[in-house]
Amino acid sequence: MTKTLRALLGATALLTLSGAAIAETTITVATVNNGDMVRMQGLMDDFNAKHPDIKVEWVTLEENVLRQNVTTDIATGGGQYDVITIGTYEVPIWGKQGWLASLNDLPAEYDVDDLLPAIRGGLTVDGTLYASPFYGESSMVMYRTDLMEAAGLTMPDAPTWADIEKAAAAMTNKDAEIYGVCLRGKAGWGENMAFLTAMSNSFGARWFDEAWNPQFDSPEWKATLDFYLNLMNNYGPPGASNNGFNENLTLFNQGKCGMWIDATVAASFVTGKDSTVADKVGFTLAPDNGLGKRGNWLWAWSLAIPASSQKQDAAKTFINWATNKDYLALVASKEGWANVPPGTRTSLYSNEEYAKVPFAKMTIDSINAADPNAPTVKPVPYVGVQFVAIPEFQGLGTTVGELFSAALAGQSTADEALAAAQAAVAEEMKAAGYIQ
Repeated sequence: MTKTLRALLGATALLTLSGAAIAETTITVATVNNGDMVRMQGLMDDFNAKHPDIKVEWVTLEENVLRQNVTTDIATGGGQYDVITIGTYEVPIWGKQGWLASLNDLPAEYDVDDLLPAIRGGLTVDGTLYASPFYGESSMVMYRTDLMEAAGLTMPDAPTWADIEKAAAAMTNKDAEIYGVCLRGKAGWGENMAFLTAMSNSFGARWFDEAWNPQFDSPEWKATLDFYLNLMNNYGPPGASNNGFNENLTLFNQGKCGMWIDATVAASFVTGKDSTVADKVGFTLAPDNGLGKRGNWLWAWSLAIPASSQKQDAAKTFINWATNKDYLALVASKEGWANVPPGTRTSLYSNEEYAKVPFAKMTIDSINAADPNAPTVKPVPYVGVQFVAIPEFQGLGTTVGELFSAALAGQSTADEALAAAQAAVAEEMKAAGYIQ
């Protein structure tokens, strides 16, 4: 064997070994079982073709379970996940704690300046981007146009809660298993409390006054919870205390909801191939009570990298693929523009094809209607529309969510639930040093 041949064989062996090592780079991605994330997993052939050196393993969980697992792992530095799906609530808190890796060094084609300012701002701490938005959302009313027409009603472009109650009453036909309104009832700070906190803003309520005193003993919170329970008990589906986003999506798609007030991201699913009422859906702004605030929220499900990950370069490669403009074009080519993850990029809303999507304008109008820096009618010391951006809120929101869900299930009255919420939140805020 000549020296030249031996050198070539040696180089080939090194390349093979090197390729094998690179091919074994495996990242674990933890995500929520929402439709857009499930769709992403179905498009992984594109990522695999572009990045054969990176293998992606998925951990797909229900929303409350995902939050619990990811929070525990990141707080303990467990390193179980390389990419995590988190929201606008966690990012600024965890970024300040040093628990997330910076994404300021994503490649130029990611085009960070194309991110919607409101969404980007919520994911940035002191100039550092700590998460990349997969989709952004507010909330809005999705309603059955055929049932409204049959009831002789017209949905206003900017309805009040009184309009919603009137429409719910008119559309309810329990003998036909059609319920006038479907709303979140499943306990969780990001489930029923996301809806109820946003709703309470429009009733003039707030979690805390300017001195961090809990406000669940206020008349505004009583008005909120009384109205919600009355609406659901009279015109909602049975077992509503178990229903979150996915459960209500299923009910709506089966034709069992006259109205559904929830995340704008649901629009592509209620008008999609799995919906039995796809051609009978209208969209309008979340309701108000004439106090200057609507009952809509502001949120982004985003991808971030725990600082404990040992595979941050591969994780950043995946995040760039999943959240850049090319991914939006990929979804459009495979599933149509209506199914593109919404609410993240300015360029999407200047795209002529996307402008034809019936819910595109309502989505961006709803996002722009939310103001996390001034979320309530009265002054508050916190930032956040459907959450309070303090570390304690995750536990507080879940506790209050359980109390309100129990009231919906008939296990307590509204007054009992509010009194228990006031006591529980006051106790925790004293223990945390916010109040004496």
